[in-house]
Amino acid sequence: MPRSTRIDAPNALHHIMIRGIERRQIFRDDNDREDFLTRLEKLLPATKTSCYAWALIPNHAHFLFRTGNVPIATLMRRLLTGYAVYFNHRHSRSGQLFQNRYKSILCQEDAYLTELVRYIHLNPFRAGLVKSLDELNHYSYCGHSVLMGIKNRDWQDIDYVLTYFGKQLHSARKHYDTFVSEGINQGRRDDLMGGGLIRSLGGWSAIDKKDLKGMHIKSDERILGDGDFVVSLLSKADEKFERRLQVRRSGYDLDKTAIRAAEVCAVELDGIFSRSKEKTKVKARSLFCYWASRELGISHTELAKRLGISVPAVSYSVERGELIAKEYAYQRIKK
Repeated sequence: MPRSTRIDAPNALHHIMIRGIERRQIFRDDNDREDFLTRLEKLLPATKTSCYAWALIPNHAHFLFRTGNVPIATLMRRLLTGYAVYFNHRHSRSGQLFQNRYKSILCQEDAYLTELVRYIHLNPFRAGLVKSLDELNHYSYCGHSVLMGIKNRDWQDIDYVLTYFGKQLHSARKHYDTFVSEGINQGRRDDLMGGGLIRSLGGWSAIDKKDLKGMHIKSDERILGDGDFVVSLLSKADEKFERRLQVRRSGYDLDKTAIRAAEVCAVELDGIFSRSKEKTKVKARSLFCYWASRELGISHTELAKRLGISVPAVSYSVERGELIAKEYAYQRIKK
């Protein structure tokens, strides 16, 4: 079965889950955990991504992020690739560290933000790493202790979350603490894991969207929200898909995209596929990566193979290409 396309948007709220392959440990000790968090500390401000909740369990982890100035996929690629290299080197192992790709659920904020913060922060309790709320208050590898003001992680956005619980810091923390304690006996919350694939019923085109308004439905495994929220997101995703179809129907493929990038940057076509650091060639290569990734939907892995560079290098090129395209108003398709 083909993978579902990830859904993202500026300012979007994501519940992210990662697991070790075959449920093996991805954090063996505090050194591993601190290395992972140090990477987060650098990447979150660099990508202007907000973190509202997180918990590290030996074989998995949860996060609640708000998309910043780069797609959530870029943040996660940098984070997980760098950490996997570190982990394999430190523990003298090789091969895949994480189980498949991470799971990302785009969430409706007003209905679910506080529920997700509580659910994520109770993970150490459900995993048996702590035995009481007091122990959770002092557990270093979960955002709950930071919200309670006991631990400090400058990269975690505590102010935004606490505004949901009160205007004054002391009372907000007290109400938040009560809210968390009330969720201890809830156990696993399948209702916070996204909807079921309604596409098995024939897809969204086969369903009268008017019937969805205001309803809480199991709609799409990538989305957590009510009917209007789901329809809005999927409509935007459909627009992006239609744009890619339009580009492909116009005759654009990787080769033609490379020709177009070379043309607008006034470089030879071979310059795109060389490893030259010459400014104009880097510019053309970046545009090529951006258009190929965002408009054709070509994976970063495939682009890396085509260009003979690393996947992280492709990610940087895509970001740089986006800035170049916007600055110079470059368009792939000639008008």
